[in-house]
Amino acid sequence: MSKELYAGQRKNKYRIVIGKDAIAKKNLIPLLKGHNKTLIISDDGVPFKILKQVTAVCKPTTKVFKIILQHGENAKSVQSFKNILNFLAVNNFDRTDLIVAVGGGVVGDISGYVASSYLRGIKFIQIPTTLLAQVDSSVGGKTAINISAGKNLVGAFYNPKGVIIDTSVLQTLPNREFKSGLAEVIKYALIENKYLFSLLKAQVKKIISMEGNVIEEIIYRSIQTKAKIVTKDEKENGIRAILNFGHTFGHAIEAHGKYKKILHGEAIAKGMKIASKISYLENLITEKDHKKIIDLLKLYEFDLSLDQYKYQELKPYIFRDKKIKAGKLNLVLLKEVSKAIVTSSFDPRNLQKALRT
Repeated sequence: MSKELYAGQRKNKYRIVIGKDAIAKKNLIPLLKGHNKTLIISDDGVPFKILKQVTAVCKPTTKVFKIILQHGENAKSVQSFKNILNFLAVNNFDRTDLIVAVGGGVVGDISGYVASSYLRGIKFIQIPTTLLAQVDSSVGGKTAINISAGKNLVGAFYNPKGVIIDTSVLQTLPNREFKSGLAEVIKYALIENKYLFSLLKAQVKKIISMEGNVIEEIIYRSIQTKAKIVTKDEKENGIRAILNFGHTFGHAIEAHGKYKKILHGEAIAKGMKIASKISYLENLITEKDHKKIIDLLKLYEFDLSLDQYKYQELKPYIFRDKKIKAGKLNLVLLKEVSKAIVTSSFDPRNLQKALRT
């Protein structure tokens, strides 16, 4: 049986459906009604079976168009953004029409930014097909593209009309992609959700083997945490910034590798290691808590090595971070396991020390 959550404030409120075989008429058709045309945006990494399933549900209700992007972070580019906008214009899409994003975080991010920009805003739906997108990027209304200076530096806050999370599609994921998504699940456990932290420790084998009930539960708990935070702070003026735990450094690592050498979740795992070490060096968490965090990341076999990264090489990317305010870098650190803070009061030397360990 599917579970439901809601995120967003008032008119921006939207429904999130989570469950096995959630890509179904009962969930999708109510979101399609009233839209004459629908553009499905996906990428060549999404199994044909999933696209066929979504298309089959859409076709009786709306005229369907498709754009298939090349799989990978490089598809989230200015050129791809322009190409999709031109496609919409040439095919006479108007404000009553719809975009459906079917894919991982890259597809969801660029689809949402296109939807926010075309004619100053048309509706869009998220159907995330990776664990990372299901627990993170599909919820919260952050949309973006990358530029050469860094990741997600151009974008908008724009909520979807709805989110459909079908847990059965995770069976199609390569193991590396699935594990990458677990990094974001661990993030929620570390910043706010003690129950999720305990669950991740206790159910390692079941989670790694993708047992249905446990996977549904960690997805639900992750989204529950995120929905609560983003509903309080839709545009990252306060508490929402804690969702970036590990991301200042993770994004720098991704940019350093030109988005080709490492998956997002793999970079975030390294970023969380760095942020946890800084938290310890700043005397915010105990050595025991620091060990708990590193042990949890190791339980899921993340590569936490940092030998290949030099502070001076990562520094330009770190200091282009979106959390810089009035020229000061704000870091998301931990006061304890499952309690995050945002602070600009830290010893800059600890950034370098954390990268050396």
